[in-house]
Amino acid sequence: MEQRYNELIEILKKANYEYYVLDNPTITDQEYDKYLRELINIEEENPSIKRADSPSLRVGGEVIDSFKKIVHEKPMLSLSNVFNEDEIRGFDSRINKEIKSYEYVCEPKIDGLSVSLLYEDGVLVRGATRGDGVTGEDITHNVKTIKSIPLTLNKNISIEVRGEIYMSKDAFNKLNITRELNGEELFANPRNAAAGSVRQLDSKIASSRNLDCFIYHLPNPEEYGIHTHYEALEFMKGLGFVVNKNIKRVKNIKEMLEYIEYWTEHRRDLPYEIDGIVIKLNNLSDQERVGFTTKYPKWATAYKFPATLALTKLKDIVFSVGRTGQVTPNAILEPVILMGSTISKTTLHNEDYVLERDIKIGDTVAIKKAGDVIPEVVHVVTERRTGEEKDFAMILECPICGSTLVRKENEAAYYCMNPLCDAKHIEGLIHYTSRDAMNIEGFGDRIIEDFYNMGYLKTISDFYTLDTYKKELMELEGFGEKSINNLLDSIASSKKNSLERVIFGLGIRQVGKKTAKILAKEYKNIDNLIDASLEDLTNIKDIGEIIAKSIYEYFRNGDNLKLINELKSFDVNMTYTGSDIKDNPNFSNKTFVITGTLSKPREEFVSIIESLGGNVSTSVSKKTNVVLVGLNAGSKEQKARELNIEIWNEKDFENALNV
Repeated sequence: MEQRYNELIEILKKANYEYYVLDNPTITDQEYDKYLRELINIEEENPSIKRADSPSLRVGGEVIDSFKKIVHEKPMLSLSNVFNEDEIRGFDSRINKEIKSYEYVCEPKIDGLSVSLLYEDGVLVRGATRGDGVTGEDITHNVKTIKSIPLTLNKNISIEVRGEIYMSKDAFNKLNITRELNGEELFANPRNAAAGSVRQLDSKIASSRNLDCFIYHLPNPEEYGIHTHYEALEFMKGLGFVVNKNIKRVKNIKEMLEYIEYWTEHRRDLPYEIDGIVIKLNNLSDQERVGFTTKYPKWATAYKFPATLALTKLKDIVFSVGRTGQVTPNAILEPVILMGSTISKTTLHNEDYVLERDIKIGDTVAIKKAGDVIPEVVHVVTERRTGEEKDFAMILECPICGSTLVRKENEAAYYCMNPLCDAKHIEGLIHYTSRDAMNIEGFGDRIIEDFYNMGYLKTISDFYTLDTYKKELMELEGFGEKSINNLLDSIASSKKNSLERVIFGLGIRQVGKKTAKILAKEYKNIDNLIDASLEDLTNIKDIGEIIAKSIYEYFRNGDNLKLINELKSFDVNMTYTGSDIKDNPNFSNKTFVITGTLSKPREEFVSIIESLGGNVSTSVSKKTNVVLVGLNAGSKEQKARELNIEIWNEKDFENALNV
């Protein structure tokens, strides 16, 4: 009986190692459960032979009265954080001041809770939380229920290792489904669920939660003749611990940034949550040389993925006037970091947007970046209201000129109809110089506003007379001959821009960058566009009736035609100089998705595809015709295969061009 009992322990121990460490199971879940039941039956009939490393401990059953305090032999320090590329490069520069030749180890930052595991003679004797870094809590009874944590090691040694306990996405979803059926409160995220599970007094609860653990740190590697962090990871893996297979050594900052970029894009493909990337110097002697602060090691840091959602206080609502006269409410926020940038202001779009979301001044609001770019208020956290919040009220007069605002039929926005409103003119000038319009460099918003108030800029055409005021401009505070020359050179260069930039720069209502390019390609020069009928405009693909009417009306306005003639007199190009669409059946009227790392910038491929009559989308769907893949293409390539969509590499792309 005892021989069979010991045999079963070895079978189950081997199965755990193959499943969790090698990711190569040789027995099925059903077989594992059968062996485990046999083991438990033997223990129930012969309790005296039960071993301290018995896999039956995974089932749970031990109940404690309270958590004992544990003092860590070596403090479990936290890591410093970086939030963007500049801060990552700053970290690397600080390392470079101390050491000239080095490499890093990059690791996915598991969104769980830290744990210290202590083994004596190869047997697990204690599991403890990080706590405050110096003192944690004994959670051994729950740690023993986690199947990816070995109860005995492959070597008979005494050792402490550290890692992260987490809950997989699948286990989290199943847990919340069960809790919902039982009428229990749902967990907000896998991290909270994991943390709540390991702090249960009854280990059966922890056992039922299907927790996991990655090991990532050896506190005393020198005792085992280890010289690098990566060697320590391999050493711990050999002992039977689960080490994340996505950990990678990188030789320089370039490879580090590539690793971060890849996992920023593909982290949702993982079966568990990660909230960043941990970066560590690999060589242990380098770590020792760089040293520590009182709070964290200087040889490591954690890049935190940009938050997709953040909470902050809405302090006020102010109103701005755009180039079309549209008056927009804007939220003034307590500054908060969101996706790597500090957000202190965001648009609230229009009156209906604010009222539908019941947004009040003083509310705590959740914000996100729409399309990962533009911040927006998602919802109000109503449970945080104190009763001191102020209701929103749309203004009825222009905040700049005092004119009565008009809400147009079938629109949610209010407009200032005063053609002389200063705010409209200033915003129009700012728009004309913007990157997607005429791309006149050196003109910040404040400079344009100052030049407007001084009388140098009143209309778009005034940009091309600024050279006559060169002497006066050089006398202004903050301007010298070089800066003024740079401005004037940029203005002169803008005259050569293709027609689509001029069309977009004019600020025609409803006409964005894409529509401007469609018009430029269709009509070739501004005069053809001016002469276009409403019917002709409406019949153009991707230009609907509302946009067509706005374009048609713009060119029926005498002041607008006068402006265009003035621009012509200053030799501003009014013809399309881009590539005409060629006849290539491999691209024409097809939708492409580009993913992965390619040999050239993505924009070059987009330009070629569009010049040949194709469209580029950001997501794979049944409407996608071709997915162009580079290195580390990830989930988009996988989805394309599932939908049986044609997949090209760069060689295929080049072949398709040569028809």
